[in-house]
Amino acid sequence: MRYFLELSYNGKAYHGWQNQPNAISVQEVIEKALSVILKENISIMGAGRTDTGVHAKQMFAHFDFDGEFEEQTLLYKLNSYLPKDVALHRIFAVQPDAHTRFNAISRTYLYRIALQKNVFNFDDSYWVKPTLHIENMQTAAKLLLQYKDFQCFSKSNTDVKTYNCNIMAVNLETLDGELHFTITADRFLRNMVRAIVGTLINVGLGKLEVADIHRIISSKNRSEAGYSVPAHGLYLTKIIYPESILL
Repeated sequence: MRYFLELSYNGKAYHGWQNQPNAISVQEVIEKALSVILKENISIMGAGRTDTGVHAKQMFAHFDFDGEFEEQTLLYKLNSYLPKDVALHRIFAVQPDAHTRFNAISRTYLYRIALQKNVFNFDDSYWVKPTLHIENMQTAAKLLLQYKDFQCFSKSNTDVKTYNCNIMAVNLETLDGELHFTITADRFLRNMVRAIVGTLINVGLGKLEVADIHRIISSKNRSEAGYSVPAHGLYLTKIIYPESILL
């Protein structure tokens, strides 16, 4: 039987989602918890590979298990075992071939930029000290919707067959002293969101013009785009699946 896990985590203490040979990952701690409680070696597959320090308000993973368990009881036991920065919210049965990575219709990321010094959010958002021209950043962000190939925002030397991504929505708004950038797409390239945000910040600082976005994307050159903003301001917030994966 295949099951989906819905979870969230604070990525500060982890070297990303995926298992690492010499560093702790979110995948590792969840696999250990499942294996101990179900008394069987359990491997999980996540919906994506968040980088070191990136958070997830909503993440999914799947695993296979042929034994029996009561879902709410297992959920309680797992949350009691897991560290305080990883929480499981749901366990539910799915179709045998359902896949958390390949069946996802869309993913949404949020990046939080602090607009003023705040002693309560420095671990959760990226403080940009100079004043930003937010209206220019908003205009530049909307230009992303005109393109499909985002090689210029991809980390170099990544093993991908295509740099095409279908961006479905982008938004940039101020909220409680922060600037929140949200983006939804069918897939994301490695480091893509952090590179986009760094580029938009350069627009906000006047280092780039709004129209430069066209040139940067057309160049397909990572060195033309802006810097990669720190990981601690990035959150995976939503993943959508078709209802057909459910039993």
